Amino acid sequence: MKQHKKEKKLHFTLRFIFIFIGATMAAAAIELFLVPNSIIDGGIIGISLILDYLTVIPFGILLVVINLPFLYFGYKHIGRNFFISSIFAIIALALIEIPMHKIEPFVEDPLLATIFGGLLLGAGVGVVIRNGGALDGTEILGILLTKKLPFSVGEFVMFFNVFIFGWAAFVLGMEQAMYSILTYYIASKTIDVVIQGLDDTKAVLIVSEEYEEIGSAINDRLGRSFTKLHGQGGYLNSPKDVIYVVVTRLELTKLKQIVADIDSKAFLTIMATQEVHGATFKKPIH
Repeated sequence: MKQHKKEKKLHFTLRFIFIFIGATMAAAAIELFLVPNSIIDGGIIGISLILDYLTVIPFGILLVVINLPFLYFGYKHIGRNFFISSIFAIIALALIEIPMHKIEPFVEDPLLATIFGGLLLGAGVGVVIRNGGALDGTEILGILLTKKLPFSVGEFVMFFNVFIFGWAAFVLGMEQAMYSILTYYIASKTIDVVIQGLDDTKAVLIVSEEYEEIGSAINDRLGRSFTKLHGQGGYLNSPKDVIYVVVTRLELTKLKQIVADIDSKAFLTIMATQEVHGATFKKPIH
């Protein structure tokens, strides 16, 4: 059996340094922006902040204790590295949050706290996730429960957060709950940017009898390589060659024009992509 290579020490060290930086950013967002303005986030962080407001138990302790059962399931279903990285991130956030509690808040305007706190929190959580950890066990619970329930992970997380923000409206007031919802939205979008990057790429499937000419034009006029897939028509069972190409958002219009110029009846399917890796992808637009 082939042995998998172990993670290099340098990569391992850098990964935990970045997790620590992400946890520090999240702690700063919570203590310097959100908590002073009675604003929360969603998920386990949100629950911990509400309980911190209602009880004398510190936020850091609540975050660790509430996350533990979810991390246990993460260890069982995702792996040991995820568990260790997440435990490190959560404990780091809990410890860093303590001295930050004594620092004066950066802003006292709820709207500014919502925007910049959400951005900083999302960036911190995104850095942790990108390096193999997690600060919130909500999605782990969603992954486990959606195997038995007729909901997607996204739908479960949304329902879970509806409950949290409803609770926040009761405890903190309706206005603070609305600020909290906006914070959660900003943070979630920032997490996506950190994890996926700023590149907006599209994967395109092109079905055409003129596939050779289209492929040549994509290569010559757009500067993109492509992959030719062999398929079969579902109606006549005739062989079909399909072109698969990945382009940036700015190149998409030019690609559609190239295809239309050669075969106006060509069938295109355009799909959003999460990430694109490969040395041959980054080329200038021709």
